[in-house]
Amino acid sequence: MGGSRSVLVTAAAAAVVVVAGLTFAFLRRPDNTDSGQSGTDPGMRCGTTVCQSIVGKSVGKDLVELLGGTGGGRIRVTGESGPFIFEMTIAESGATVNDKSLQCAEATVSVCLVRGSHGGNWLGEVLIRKDGTWSRAQAAYLANAGYLGLHDVNEDGTADIVAAQLACDGQCSSAFVQVFSALGPNIGCTTAAPARDQLPGWPTPVPKMSQLRPCADS
Repeated sequence: MGGSRSVLVTAAAAAVVVVAGLTFAFLRRPDNTDSGQSGTDPGMRCGTTVCQSIVGKSVGKDLVELLGGTGGGRIRVTGESGPFIFEMTIAESGATVNDKSLQCAEATVSVCLVRGSHGGNWLGEVLIRKDGTWSRAQAAYLANAGYLGLHDVNEDGTADIVAAQLACDGQCSSAFVQVFSALGPNIGCTTAAPARDQLPGWPTPVPKMSQLRPCADS
């Protein structure tokens, strides 16, 4: 039991360091916001080329789209809530974005997760619609054990971010699941399993609240 605890503490701490680094990179953006307001400009650029639509998802009467180009990307929202454009920070970090990269969960507080692969990891960022306005969650997410997705783990009506993490700084096969609220707090972590395919529910490792305990960083 003590060995499992040690593995979890080390892995959770490592995951927090990486996530904090990604968050810091975003917070250094001017004004911590995006400047674009209209999604109708056909000459809008993503990196060094004109933006091309990758995938779109309907969220109520809004359409959320991922737009990509060489070296960059944007997230465009059009519809009842009004036009919004956000820089896609994971694309700027080098993540590969495709038609499987957008997951949305409609609710009173709607959540969209944008995810992409990078060097064997998953990088993610989250948009939230609350009171008719879209905003970016002030966190970036990393999953290094092959899974990053949305599920309402705590059953409060708002989707949470579920990330599978390798223990031992990625130097062993042990893995655990880390769950974040889209509204900010770290909900909890599972105990470390000997391998990621032994995580609860693998290949969609969605734990129950009873399987979570406080993470080492909380």
